[in-house]
Amino acid sequence: MSLPVIQLAPAGPTPARRAVLARRVRWFVAATITYNVIEAVVAITAGTIASSTALIGFGLDSIIEVASAAAVAWQFAGRDPEAREKVALRIIAVSFFALAAYVTVESTQALIGGTEADHSSIGLALAALSLLVMPVLSYAQRRAGRELGSRSAVADSKQTLLCTYLSAVVLVGLAVNSLFGWSWADPIAALVIAVVAVKEGREAWRGDTCCAVPVPLAAPQRTGAPGDACGCQPGCSCCAADSK
Repeated sequence: MSLPVIQLAPAGPTPARRAVLARRVRWFVAATITYNVIEAVVAITAGTIASSTALIGFGLDSIIEVASAAAVAWQFAGRDPEAREKVALRIIAVSFFALAAYVTVESTQALIGGTEADHSSIGLALAALSLLVMPVLSYAQRRAGRELGSRSAVADSKQTLLCTYLSAVVLVGLAVNSLFGWSWADPIAALVIAVVAVKEGREAWRGDTCCAVPVPLAAPQRTGAPGDACGCQPGCSCCAADSK
């Protein structure tokens, strides 16, 4: 009589590995804060000179990203980061909602009618640079956060990724406005970003970053049990996400 084969889920990271991952998250957060502070100063200054609400909003978004990253930095500065995770997640969620609210108000005002922005070479260059920098920071932090099992680190990486999308929106909006004078293109695209920000904010508030949680040690995979082969909850696919 043969015994049933039980597949064991992979163990979580060892204490030494967790220390390495936590140190990586702190470095990624520090890099994110540094870049966004510079980005905020440049974007708000250039936006004021060019009378561009898109650039000013982009700069304010950078400040919101700094607040999100600072929450994760505060969490991992303590001896027990997991004890601070819920508070960090709430701060990140509020930053998502603040971003969505600001983008919605500014986009609506731009659609109704406002001052047309002038061409800004600095703004175009800044948005293009952010498209190169932000995805790298987001991917690196998300990967470390998932292996570590930190919901807040993963949520903050989503905030950084959302800033990447906003960079693309600003870049396209500035370029289209400069080339064709289509001032409505930027606020329409920005409203889409606002919708995504609300969704991510709700998930961060509830702690629904399921793919961040490491699979429990020696958890048997039973037929019909909820979750996928990586130990994710229904509706998530951590394996697929990590392979991207």
